[in-house]
Amino acid sequence: MTKRGFLFAELDITDPKIFYEEYMTLVAPVLEKFGARFLVSTNDPEVIEGGRNVRRVILLEFDTPQIARDFYHSSDYQDVIGYRLKSASTHLYIFDGLPSNEN
Repeated sequence: MTKRGFLFAELDITDPKIFYEEYMTLVAPVLEKFGARFLVSTNDPEVIEGGRNVRRVILLEFDTPQIARDFYHSSDYQDVIGYRLKSASTHLYIFDGLPSNEN
């Protein structure tokens, strides 16, 4: 049984030009390199508990939890993370998925 890895982000984009035109352009090939798959990407999440104002969420899936961690800590991602940090306020989580029967 294998576990998938996930990266979940809650974002408040403060500078859309930098975020979408620079960060997203630069991060796309890095995500592809690590095999990331977008499962969720929305600017309209419905918060039904917790009293939080969440403006955007994304959920990325990776083949393993270690690949998700490797992506985040890679020099490729660290080279572009500054664009996200200056264009969005973010809560970011990496976590393991449940085991699946896929090998």
